[in-house]
Amino acid sequence: MRYVVEVKDLVTKFGQKIIHDHLTFNIESNNIFAILGSSGAGKTVLLSEILMLLRPYSGTIKVLGRDLNRLTPKDEIFLRKNWGVLFQFGALYSSLNVYENVAVTLNEYTNLSKSIIDEIVFTKLNLVGLKSEVAMQYPSELSGGMIKRVALARALAMDPKILFLDEPTSGLDPVGARAFDNLIKNLQKSLDLSVIMITHDLDSIFSIVDKMIVLSDKKIVAQGSLQEVLKSTHPFVEQFFKNEYVKSRFFGGGVKCIAE
Repeated sequence: MRYVVEVKDLVTKFGQKIIHDHLTFNIESNNIFAILGSSGAGKTVLLSEILMLLRPYSGTIKVLGRDLNRLTPKDEIFLRKNWGVLFQFGALYSSLNVYENVAVTLNEYTNLSKSIIDEIVFTKLNLVGLKSEVAMQYPSELSGGMIKRVALARALAMDPKILFLDEPTSGLDPVGARAFDNLIKNLQKSLDLSVIMITHDLDSIFSIVDKMIVLSDKKIVAQGSLQEVLKSTHPFVEQFFKNEYVKSRFFGGGVKCIAE
């Protein structure tokens, strides 16, 4: 399958307020794809629509070939089994320990034995760089970076085809953020994942993102690879990218690296 997500003529309205005005874009499989945009541009709303948490006013969204406007109950279960979601602040259940948090979807959607679930949980924890002894700890005992990793292990528990990330590096220090970027990139390659992320982190965009869309003024104002987006003359894109940070990183010698 070439595209894991296909969006066509998407319109989102809250009352008379238009959030998205006929958005059209496709997300290729086995890519890291970013949704960028100005404050209030509807990035999280768009992600919620793709995840079936909100319904758009009009237009179509297809995920893994399934039209969200025409889903059967069987289709819904298929999609929920084939995507994993890492919410911005982890969204771990505070009353459950790490093991129980990671096992939630396995208990909900499978009839696997406890021994197999044990194996999966500890495998996923190891996959995201956590030791097995963390399994008995509760979210209140974890650092922000550990919470992100536990939530990532939970998102990967069902071996999804698509991984959704909402501001994955927010709240992390620069070293932790770059380590998390590397983890995402390595997992994407080793597991053949399609990753869709909302981010404002320029380092993430420059280092791991393959393609992106930029939302502003209710529209997609730039899309494609980093090289293509940097050519945009839209005021928001220029403000977001072509600041002193970007100039020092790319126009001081980095443009050649991008082209390569």
